[in-house]
Amino acid sequence: MAGRRLFWSIVELIEASINSGDFPVGSRLPPERELAERFNVSRPTIREAVIALEVRGRVDVKTSSGIYVLPTKDSLNTDEKINAFEVTQARALIEGEIAALSATSITEEELEELHQTLIDMEDGKDMEAADQAFHRIIANSTHNEALKHIMTNLWDLRTSSTQVIQDYHSVCSSDNAKTLAEHRAIYNALKSRNASLSRTAMHEHYHRLINTLFDAEEARALEMIKKESSQKRDMYSIKMQA
Repeated sequence: MAGRRLFWSIVELIEASINSGDFPVGSRLPPERELAERFNVSRPTIREAVIALEVRGRVDVKTSSGIYVLPTKDSLNTDEKINAFEVTQARALIEGEIAALSATSITEEELEELHQTLIDMEDGKDMEAADQAFHRIIANSTHNEALKHIMTNLWDLRTSSTQVIQDYHSVCSSDNAKTLAEHRAIYNALKSRNASLSRTAMHEHYHRLINTLFDAEEARALEMIKKESSQKRDMYSIKMQA
């Protein structure tokens, strides 16, 4: 098979994995080595495929971070008016009830999986991946396909626009210790099979996130005011002649 044809076939396979949800929007693709093993091709072929995917707008390559799946242009047009506050409020309301239901249905095996995400966070592994796995496991543990579908869509909204992505990045990277503590409180509530406590723990988690979003927005607004004030000062100041 010709080299160019091979690389395009890998592009199609990766795109198929993205479209099927195997590589969800906002997730990080496996490392180059793993992709090469998965598709049984060389690493240079994977590099060429990634370049093509980046040009197509399907992935974003971040130096020293990884390759991230981008939302399609259609989803951007549909969700561009949704802001991070609305996404977080919706998640708080829905995931609070998901947690309450999970407390009555979660299995011991699912609790073990949930606990592993806490260990991954403590070990400093990919916080975003561990965070997503934590919330996904809780939704899956309800064994309700409709709720699982809603949860997936809510998570996708985190990457529905550039502004939402930036807002969530500033929040989720602001205090990993607090995120871990809140996740542990949710886990303990679920482990105790207490629906009310599980709902409250989830609400408290999102309450902090919403307040952190407000803090970040206020900081940006203050920085903008300072910048505008500095520009006016430079415009109207009279330089004294020596």
